[in-house]
Amino acid sequence: MRLTKLFQDLFESERVGGLLLVACTAISLLLTNSAAHDAYTGLWHVPVAGHPLEFWINDGLMTIFFLMVGLELEREVYIGELSKRRHALLPALAALGGMLVPAGIHLLLNHGTPTAGGAGIPMATDIAFAIGILSMLGDRVPVPLKVFLTALAVIDDLGAILAIALFYSSGLSWGYLAAALGVFGVMIAMNRLKVFRLLPYLVLGVLMWVFMLRSGVHATITGVLLAFAIPFGDGGERTISYRLQHALHKPVAFGIMPVFALANTCILLEPGWTDGLLSANSLGIFLGLVVGKPVGIVAFAALAVGVGWCALPDGTRWKHLLGAGCLAGIGFTMSIFITLLAFDHAETVMHAKTAILVSSGVAALLGGAVLLLTLPKRAPAA
Repeated sequence: MRLTKLFQDLFESERVGGLLLVACTAISLLLTNSAAHDAYTGLWHVPVAGHPLEFWINDGLMTIFFLMVGLELEREVYIGELSKRRHALLPALAALGGMLVPAGIHLLLNHGTPTAGGAGIPMATDIAFAIGILSMLGDRVPVPLKVFLTALAVIDDLGAILAIALFYSSGLSWGYLAAALGVFGVMIAMNRLKVFRLLPYLVLGVLMWVFMLRSGVHATITGVLLAFAIPFGDGGERTISYRLQHALHKPVAFGIMPVFALANTCILLEPGWTDGLLSANSLGIFLGLVVGKPVGIVAFAALAVGVGWCALPDGTRWKHLLGAGCLAGIGFTMSIFITLLAFDHAETVMHAKTAILVSSGVAALLGGAVLLLTLPKRAPAA
């Protein structure tokens, strides 16, 4: 299987970006639990243009992150793995299982409680961390397994985006929502009229972001809508979709994601902080990510293969799929993002973030160990 240049760029940026996320998380935890606590945590609440800096990171910069996710998803749908029904079906169904089972576990433990709204937290996969761990195994990893995990994570992101749009929006203003969708309609018309200049789409994208922000639907959804409004063409290197996606890889991996990690992992580990890990919400997150993810992914994949809808990727075995499923339990970025939307209570948010970090660490260790023990010393040539 030949890897396209754009996929290689994605894999390289996500690999280094994942390691950078680990470093930024460690720095944030150290500073938060040091004498610099007040100065460091206060930094993210410095007002900028009427909003705290944290707002511009979580609602502004993360929109750019979602724009790149949308561009990646669009490419996969049109010319990538998701464009071929038989190839797309396995990661799609596996991702579905990897979302439904973790959410079900969380709901089972939190039904009827104030934390039931956190069911979306263990549904997410952090593609940067997952690929970062996978890349540490080097050329032992079969190329089809890399593609499978990437496609699964992209579909997972789509599921998280839909969950945010459907379940984590409040106080809808139908007027502003109609205005946002109107701007989106204009961009779609421009696409159909073959307007191939990027600047008009970006300007209208900012306008749509303002309307979406005021509508009550989370503004980051704008990034995904903008991605699908931008002309894709044949997906070649001269298209504005390709150029924009290529241009965003490094700023997102080495700028936006690390800043998000620094701003959102300010977790104060006070005496007795482990008690919070035993709450129903924290247990739902932990069991959802560490157990629910691999179980859901492998079970739904086994069902799809068992009924003859699809086959395992070349060079992979069920034990490899189990390792990839464990890596998919690394929630981090998207899980923390959904936590911020799901809860307002500071203590609940802090406990949830702690559970996400612990769960993602365990999932990374499990996934890495399974693959390390089961993969051959060297993968077949791609």
